[in-house]
Amino acid sequence: MAHRHSDHEQGSDPSTQARFYDPYQGIQFPIPARNVYQLPTGPQYLFDEEASRNRRGWSDNITFLTGCGYLAGAIGGGVSGLVSGVGSFEPGDTTKLRLNRVLNSSGHAGRAWGNRLGVIGLMYAGMESGIVALRDTDDVWNSVAAGLGTGAVYRAARGVRSAAVAGALGGVLVGVAVTAKQAMKRYVPI
Repeated sequence: MAHRHSDHEQGSDPSTQARFYDPYQGIQFPIPARNVYQLPTGPQYLFDEEASRNRRGWSDNITFLTGCGYLAGAIGGGVSGLVSGVGSFEPGDTTKLRLNRVLNSSGHAGRAWGNRLGVIGLMYAGMESGIVALRDTDDVWNSVAAGLGTGAVYRAARGVRSAAVAGALGGVLVGVAVTAKQAMKRYVPI
């Protein structure tokens, strides 16, 4: 007979709780040695400094924001391409031709928007991680400064005025997003 362990045998503190794994659970034939393994319930870190952080690391941040930017851009561009593809219908078009126009337009716009927003996400994540490393503090101003820098660098090829406007817009958008995130944490119970 195998001894069953519960999660509450370790104590009431969630950081000391463990779950137990029996690899032979459910096997009906007799096994001479039964091993029950204690598995951690929380994340494990190589260094203690990693455990004290409340945010993703720079590599996770870059991967996450680049992927989210690309996905959002691809979806938004696909919808935009769908609308323009439907708007380009001409009288007498066959169903096959209409479908081809919609698919081509959606695919082209989705790729273009996805690439743009993916690059913006990559630049933002890189700048934010760099600013956090330089300032050695993690606060809202890092995000706003990264938004300013991202907008300015993204539009720098169009001139100083365009870079300044895009930088200001990026800083404001990030400031609004961070404020909304803080308000959601405070006022919306999850």
